[in-house]
Amino acid sequence: MYASAALQMKKLVIRLELWLLNLVEKALVEDVIPILVAALHCQLNHLRSFCIQRIAKSNLDNVCLEKELPDEVSSEIKSLRVKSNQESEANIAEVDPMHAKIVRRIHKALDSDDVELLKLLLDVSNVTLDDAYALHYAAAYCSPKVFKEVLNMDLACLNLKDARGRTVLHVAARRNEPEVMVTLLSKGACASETTSDGQTAVAICRRMTRRKDYLEATKQGQGTNKDRLCIDVLEREMRRNSMSENLAMPTEVMDDHFQAELDYLENRVAFVRFFPSEARVAMEIAGADTATGLSALGQKGLSGNLKEIDLNETPSMQAKRRQLRLLTLLKTVETGDRYFPHCSQVVNDFLDASLLEKSTLEEEKLKLYVQEALRKDVAYHRRSGLPSSWSAFYKYMAESNQSAFYKYLAESNRSGMSTSSAAEN
Repeated sequence: MYASAALQMKKLVIRLELWLLNLVEKALVEDVIPILVAALHCQLNHLRSFCIQRIAKSNLDNVCLEKELPDEVSSEIKSLRVKSNQESEANIAEVDPMHAKIVRRIHKALDSDDVELLKLLLDVSNVTLDDAYALHYAAAYCSPKVFKEVLNMDLACLNLKDARGRTVLHVAARRNEPEVMVTLLSKGACASETTSDGQTAVAICRRMTRRKDYLEATKQGQGTNKDRLCIDVLEREMRRNSMSENLAMPTEVMDDHFQAELDYLENRVAFVRFFPSEARVAMEIAGADTATGLSALGQKGLSGNLKEIDLNETPSMQAKRRQLRLLTLLKTVETGDRYFPHCSQVVNDFLDASLLEKSTLEEEKLKLYVQEALRKDVAYHRRSGLPSSWSAFYKYMAESNQSAFYKYLAESNRSGMSTSSAAEN
């Protein structure tokens, strides 16, 4: 449109204007704003008038109008709303002038990146961050640094919805700032929450991203496209939430599949501890120490008391504990895959059954012996502890001679001795 107007290609401008006129009626109101800006720039009066009428009939708030449109246009939209009785005199009378004044001051403090002034305004007034939708405002118009400072005040509800039914994450999704997204999600924002018209944050991100930008291959040494990064982060969080919901089952239907998955993840995390430093970092990020009782290579050895029994524990409490344990193990594995791919690949060589088919018969037997030895180790460490030096020993063996490492574990298993006991010898 800009190029056609600049080159005075009248027929093409008319065709594009007709196409945009048709689009304005169907588009979401927030998507009409860039069309209106284009109409103003290209002096398309008919399209301009149509966009203004569309926005005036919507529930787009005055703050958004003032921030994203020229003053004369936002004033025109406000006057149209008053004339059409969308803002009745009764509703205007209900607004406390002092409250509105403080809210405007809070927004101005955010505009000037003055967090100290924001704190002062909150101290001297009865207006809260939630009353002013300050976190929504910061997500939409402030830098990531200022947004994080406001968020770290811990005075606002993350999943609070504004007058248009949007949470802070929905507002942030329109900006496609990965730093803001990750900060919100790490603080507990719900990625599966929907707006009043049924949109999730990832749907908003996708709508704001051109398909070619998302599919564009990233060249080595170059940064990943921000739009794509935001979509990937939100989709990953949605999948994690979906998994959490699927795990929300009563104890009575805790089936064999759940137990098999739990056993597999416990075995996998135990194997990762052949790399103690990497395992410690992954488990700390996942909160494995506090959430599930998995000790990170401490004096209790492999994993402490994996199956400690509490006689006072009810079936529902046991189910909740097992579900939390599975989620934490999943997070530990995901963290390892993300930050320590080499270590994860070594673990895959042990545990991935599909790789056994590509190995020689002798290698298959060795790997099966190793897996059996690990299962015995897990059972052994449920009953007793082990000095933390075992992990350094295994790491040395694995790195110095992988073949000898396999045979050592296999021989230990054949002799009926747990691998951890062999390590002590």
